[in-house]
Amino acid sequence: MDFRHLVATPASLADISADALLLVVHGNAIDGALAPAISSLISDAVETGDLQLKAGRSLYLHRPAGVKAARLLVVGAAAASVKSFKSAVAAGLSQLKGSGAKHVAVAVADANPLTALHGEALATAAADATYLYRHTKPSATKPPAMTRFTLVCGKAQAGDVSAGLQRGAAIASGVTLARECANRPGNHCTPTYLGEQAKRLGKEHGLKVEVLDRKAVEKLGMGAFLAVAQGSAEPLRFIVARYEGAAKSQAPVVLVGKGITFDTGGISIKPSAEMDEMKYDMGGAASVLGALRAIAEIKPKLNVIGL
Repeated sequence: MDFRHLVATPASLADISADALLLVVHGNAIDGALAPAISSLISDAVETGDLQLKAGRSLYLHRPAGVKAARLLVVGAAAASVKSFKSAVAAGLSQLKGSGAKHVAVAVADANPLTALHGEALATAAADATYLYRHTKPSATKPPAMTRFTLVCGKAQAGDVSAGLQRGAAIASGVTLARECANRPGNHCTPTYLGEQAKRLGKEHGLKVEVLDRKAVEKLGMGAFLAVAQGSAEPLRFIVARYEGAAKSQAPVVLVGKGITFDTGGISIKPSAEMDEMKYDMGGAASVLGALRAIAEIKPKLNVIGL
């Protein structure tokens, strides 16, 4: 996905070139300088009862007069906070997901300044709205329509917003990796597959990765792990991944994730309904891999070890 920022004033929102303009309104807070074409549309919708400026309420207009964007979606937010902003954006993107919009511009209707956290919120909300698992579902091969997102901000906020978008994109890529691993069925996401993902992560992002096999695990005396692995025909793997962003003398943060790729413990007494969800028992390992990917892209000044 492509995340960008655009410096523009409330008065120029009607001139933004995008497939859709998602306008977030915090309560009744609308900038007096808002583009007349948009302001009059909102006022008329409120007067006629087609829109209430409350959290969760929205108004969709197709090819609105005087607005360059082909689609205008006005979404109410509970308050002028990052949390409310993200909720409104998520609701708006969910509504636009079924449209033909590829480029979505997001703006707020009031003069409250945007921050890096707003950029992060847009990126993570967009990733949630567009994620679709496709690898073992032939009927879901169509990619998401929305691929480009622009956050409209003031000139003084541009630097912070851009940094927030980059951080959010990194977090989103980590979450997506975790989802992709966890959503694959057990006969796809095997210990070998997880080991390959870790190696790929190391190669692409400069992490130090070790993937231990049975012989190496036996040498370490990991008896309990060996015992559990005997319950599967799949060969075991134990992953150690290191991100080094600080001095070697600095103690690392250690993340430990359970990676049992299909939990068969007590399977004879478990109800058969939703048995497939036992594949998520490796969600801990998937989360650690996702966290390492996000960390590698953000590049914080700390040391992290993922097990």
